[in-house]
Amino acid sequence: MGGPFLDGQRPEIQYPCRWSYRIIGSDEARMRAAVVEIVGEAEHTLVAGLQSSGGKYRSLQLDVLVVDDEQRLAVFAALGKHPDVRFVL
Repeated sequence: MGGPFLDGQRPEIQYPCRWSYRIIGSDEARMRAAVVEIVGEAEHTLVAGLQSSGGKYRSLQLDVLVVDDEQRLAVFAALGKHPDVRFVL
């Protein structure tokens, strides 16, 4: 088959749209600060998610209004490089 997309084609995304990111890290307050630093004035919501069974990791659900592919990918990359973020999905 053509990879993860139907018929090998990327899905068409209509911009602007809300895009969701799941952020995982160990310190919720620092992850929240990282989000504000990265998304700036962009319209967004940030909701606490699950905590790992051992309590070491916490997830946050970030929904951001993105205007184009460039912004969507830039937010993902910036979150992934931030020292207070362990994983971004």
